[in-house]
Amino acid sequence: MEAAVRTLERDGERDTVAVEEPLEIRVDGEPVAVTMRTPGHDEELALGFLYGEGLIDGPRQAGVTDDLAANTIEVRGPLARDLPARRFYTTSSCGVCGKGAIEELAVHCQTLAPGPRLARELLAHLPDRLVQPGFARTGGLHATGLFDAGGELLCVREDVGRHNAMDKVVGWALRAGRVPLSQSLLCVSGRLSFELVQKALVAGAPVLVGVGAPTSLAVQTAREHGLTLCGFARAGRVNVYAGEARVG
Repeated sequence: MEAAVRTLERDGERDTVAVEEPLEIRVDGEPVAVTMRTPGHDEELALGFLYGEGLIDGPRQAGVTDDLAANTIEVRGPLARDLPARRFYTTSSCGVCGKGAIEELAVHCQTLAPGPRLARELLAHLPDRLVQPGFARTGGLHATGLFDAGGELLCVREDVGRHNAMDKVVGWALRAGRVPLSQSLLCVSGRLSFELVQKALVAGAPVLVGVGAPTSLAVQTAREHGLTLCGFARAGRVNVYAGEARVG
């Protein structure tokens, strides 16, 4: 946790803030992406990002290099498809920045299987089960949690970028042999944007729950691909925007 936070002075007092630093992702020595992230679980972040972009189709060896004060991750190839003409640059607020063409935003996945049928009450209370020590200390970190169909927390990751937190969870699942996430639920601590829906779909998760609101494109994409998308999950209530058939 200490790598994720930093103590500084503010108004004459000591304060704790979330760390934000660049991470370069390389595959077989070739730079692929730079993302602004909170250090920690960087190998998972790299694998989850590459999987979400369709650049790898399974787990790979990944590790920190000696370059740039350990802010570089080297992943072993081969790539599952050719790299786009422009490399990726993502900020902590945007998971699709730097795309060279609109077709790069397309969701390359199949429509999801029917998946588990879930109680609305379980979905409404998923955010209560997220473990967020970094947010508790700084107020500046997003979280993504992976749950089984019974609501048991399997993995949670925090990051200054909501899309990075999702990539870290997907990377963990890749290493654990749990992808596709056909019997799992994803829950995020903030709003539901297109890139989070995209990442959930590519990972094969049938359900995505968020504390905040969805965007129009997130709802449209979820409906087109059969994802159950739930927003405003708080105080024991939840709104279901897509995939209502899975909710009992």
